[in-house]
Amino acid sequence: MYEHETDSKTTKSTFAGKFNCYNLIYFEEFLDINQAIYREKEIKGWTRKKKIDLIDSINKDWIFLEI
Repeated sequence: MYEHETDSKTTKSTFAGKFNCYNLIYFEEFLDINQAIYREKEIKGWTRKKKIDLIDSINKDWIFLEI
């Protein structure tokens, strides 16, 4: 989270820097990095609506989360 916030203020070469996006509204935890990578790729392939529905199912008010 710290890196995303720092990037959003210092660089335009990262996603956080380009879009000033560093607030956490949804996350999943994995013990295995390969499972996490698989899940990230799976979600990236979804439609925007499906991603919004996933967030709504866990965080209906889109409250910024802290880890």
